[in-house]
Amino acid sequence: MSTQRINPQELSPAKGFSHAVVASGSRLVFLAGQTALDGEGKVVGDTLPQQFERALANLLAALASAGGSPADLARVTVYAVDVADYRARAHELGLVWRRLAGRDYPAMAVVGTVRLWDESALVEMDGFAVLP
Repeated sequence: MSTQRINPQELSPAKGFSHAVVASGSRLVFLAGQTALDGEGKVVGDTLPQQFERALANLLAALASAGGSPADLARVTVYAVDVADYRARAHELGLVWRRLAGRDYPAMAVVGTVRLWDESALVEMDGFAVLP
């Protein structure tokens, strides 16, 4: 797969995401929403950064099982029950992202939601990847 990350100068600076990702490859992997569920199906972590780390790790585990890597991510949507808290912790969440997924940022969006499937979940993410 090849990806080209596009961040036009006339748009606001892209920090922790890409404005557009052009991906070419032959396999699309659609990744279901992942929260901070452990192997027993229980949400782990009391804080947004703890849950963000587990949800991202779960997303990347699903991607790896399909033969992909973080650099193959073309799009990720993050659903947060508290967008103000997400914004306040953006730097910390960015550090988690870079540690687990690197700096090849996909096109991303953060969407505020009233609640998630698991009532104690603070964050969920889904997305898709393009593999060679």
